[in-house]
Amino acid sequence: MTRIPPAEQLGQLAEQLAMGARQGTEAEDLTSTLVRLGARKLIEELLEAETSDILGGRGRYERRHAGQQGLRNGYKRRHIDCAEGRLEIEVPQIRGVQGVCQPALWAALQRRTDVLERLVVEMYVRGLSTRDIEDALQELGGEGVCLLSHASVSRLSEQLWEEYEAFSERDLSGFDVVYLFADGVYESVRQQAGLQQAILVTWAILRDGCKVLLHMSLGSKESERDWLEHFRSLVRRGLRPPLTVTTDGAPGLIKAVETMWPEAERIRCWVHKMRNILDKVPEQVRPELKAHLVAIRDAADYKQGERLAEEVMEKYGKTYPSAMQCLRDDLAASLAHLKLPVLHRRSIRTTNLVERSFEEERRRAKVLPRFRTEKECLKLVFAVLWRASARWRGVRFSELEQKQLENYLETRKRLQQADQRLADLSQREKATA
Repeated sequence: MTRIPPAEQLGQLAEQLAMGARQGTEAEDLTSTLVRLGARKLIEELLEAETSDILGGRGRYERRHAGQQGLRNGYKRRHIDCAEGRLEIEVPQIRGVQGVCQPALWAALQRRTDVLERLVVEMYVRGLSTRDIEDALQELGGEGVCLLSHASVSRLSEQLWEEYEAFSERDLSGFDVVYLFADGVYESVRQQAGLQQAILVTWAILRDGCKVLLHMSLGSKESERDWLEHFRSLVRRGLRPPLTVTTDGAPGLIKAVETMWPEAERIRCWVHKMRNILDKVPEQVRPELKAHLVAIRDAADYKQGERLAEEVMEKYGKTYPSAMQCLRDDLAASLAHLKLPVLHRRSIRTTNLVERSFEEERRRAKVLPRFRTEKECLKLVFAVLWRASARWRGVRFSELEQKQLENYLETRKRLQQADQRLADLSQREKATA
């Protein structure tokens, strides 16, 4: 009979427990047990993956090819010794390899208790409360030994707050920001009687193409005052004016951007824009109108985008005036991405990057109906977004894109000079009138 790997056994047991939940198993006991299984399963899956790598990528029952060494040789029950206890783990064994051969992860787990500590922090980030984590670290046997004490678990979760504070005060003068993005997410806080608090977030694409999370703060709402305070923190820490700023249509946010960086090109998020327009027409009309909006969004340049927008507004203006007024509102900002390098337009025309991160954050936070404190809210949201930002893919800045940006800046400079001359002329005419 083929032996099932320990990690898969734990997965099957978890499914059985989930079935028990549907049949009325106590929720508290079920959650505690599932989390404990999850901690063990995570480690054992990582050990299995590393064992396959050691064996040249071979799966559990794949034959050796010529020249390959090593065979799987079952499992050995081992434990991780920590200051407060131990955790039993099934470690894959390997034979037929010269010298000592074992997964490096297991060696690290044996040498360093901070691996377990980082696991605790990650469990918190995944939405578990401190009490859930304490339960998870209780051994399944009857000895009642806890791998980490209550004080240790609390201390580790508090490290997230220390990380957030350091992040909020870090020097930004070394960031060569080209494209800036701003958006907000709302969360409920128990101390505020369930009222939602706005979490304000800014991130950027740098000159080298990297995407970075810049700042995160808490506001009562997405008001102009809240956003100005958020942006002033960026400037105070050395952030230089960006070339563009991408936002949704929140009035307070738009005013704050225009106040703080009046020379920056403001870009209106197309996801929000299209959603707002399509919500104002009947469902049967939406596919046709959406095709027109996509054509405007993907126009070859700014002038073509303007022309296509005028055609759409003329076509639907009498039938759906509200939708067309929505298209007309802030049209220049909606088309601003068409002034910039073609390969960058998809990345800068929406706030999708952080929206996807918010979705991940909401999956983490949904196990908590609302946060107990503002601190708890910020701590968890920061941890999720900060870890998500480490996986953000960069944007290409080739010589072509650099040249296109230089041309854009030169064109903008000439237009600003022309506008200034016209303004000066108007002032002189008024003075002599």
